[in-house]
Amino acid sequence: MKKETIERIRKFIEDRDWSQFHSPANLAKSIMIEAGELLECFQWSEDDYDIEHVKEELADVLVYCQDLADKLELDIDEIVNHKMDQNEAKYPVEKAKGNAKKYDKF
Repeated sequence: MKKETIERIRKFIEDRDWSQFHSPANLAKSIMIEAGELLECFQWSEDDYDIEHVKEELADVLVYCQDLADKLELDIDEIVNHKMDQNEAKYPVEKAKGNAKKYDKF
């Protein structure tokens, strides 16, 4: 996420004094709730969905993720890159390319 976007999220929360309600557990719950709303966009059809509604729900998930990272003093780029290092080791291209199996089933 761009720095300006992150700062906008932080200011939005600060201006409303909502940080007091945003415990890590509450934020994790909110991520799941919003992820459920995102999934609902595809409930009856994987091909016939409202892209504007998908964008709104995906944005809600991302905003809560950024807020949780802030609350836990985590750098999103750092944790995502660390996880990508792990994923690249678990799923080497020569074994995983075109294969949907889990890493322990290669």
